[in-house]
Amino acid sequence: MFHPHSKKYPYTEYTDQHYLVVKKNNGLVFDDKYPYFDNSFKLRFAKFWIRVLMYILIWPILCFFMMGLRVKGRKNLKYYKDQLKDGAVTISNHVHLWDFIANMKALRPYKPYVLIWDMNIRGENGKMMRGVNGIPIPSDNKDGMRAMNEAVGKHLENGGWLHVYAEGSMWEYYPYIRPFKLGAFSLACRYNKPILPLGFSFRKPSWIRKHIFKQDAAITVTVGEPIFKDDSLPESEQRIDLATRTHEAICKLSGLKEGENLYPPIFDHNKRAEGDE
Repeated sequence: MFHPHSKKYPYTEYTDQHYLVVKKNNGLVFDDKYPYFDNSFKLRFAKFWIRVLMYILIWPILCFFMMGLRVKGRKNLKYYKDQLKDGAVTISNHVHLWDFIANMKALRPYKPYVLIWDMNIRGENGKMMRGVNGIPIPSDNKDGMRAMNEAVGKHLENGGWLHVYAEGSMWEYYPYIRPFKLGAFSLACRYNKPILPLGFSFRKPSWIRKHIFKQDAAITVTVGEPIFKDDSLPESEQRIDLATRTHEAICKLSGLKEGENLYPPIFDHNKRAEGDE
């Protein structure tokens, strides 16, 4: 495992907290009237052209300069296509503001929707995030949370794909896998969908990348094998078991050796680990 040892980012006290400063707030209200899965012509038109830009500009050029991106493990999408044909819940660690673009490249031709911190949808990058299938998590509105969960459930029932950052927040260039919240695994169990894990790891940057682009590391994303709930367990234990096995898989995909990670698999108001510098 390459550890960037970055000093740039103010990682928070608790592992699920955000440190990103969102500079704008467009005032959007994420209640039960908000179109979480917006099928309007305007948004579909925007998504089409964003997808075109992905293929001709963002993936081949910007992903190289922004991330030094390499993708591994795409063979698993083909090998397990029968198990994935009715949809999946994808999970990865969250280590870059635009790492979902890397996930999109890794998972193509599948087009997952992604659950996103609501302040990001309200902020300066909100339109772009909606354009790449971003779904706001309405953290301050109970009716909105209920409506969002219902919409996500229908999406999964219809064979859709959903990406969740189970760590709960983005910590840029952080090499360890933080504890997972259980919501995504509850959805996977309830709708009988496999978890497809992806792991982000880091490579030592070249001289140009480090000194010219001022990047702490180059990034690799690796697609893993699907993980299924264990029907032999009581329903009350299935999501915890699924989350634990997914956490272990993503640790391996991220280049962490056994015993090298600093965190337990399940979030329980965990604080940032000592000795992670």
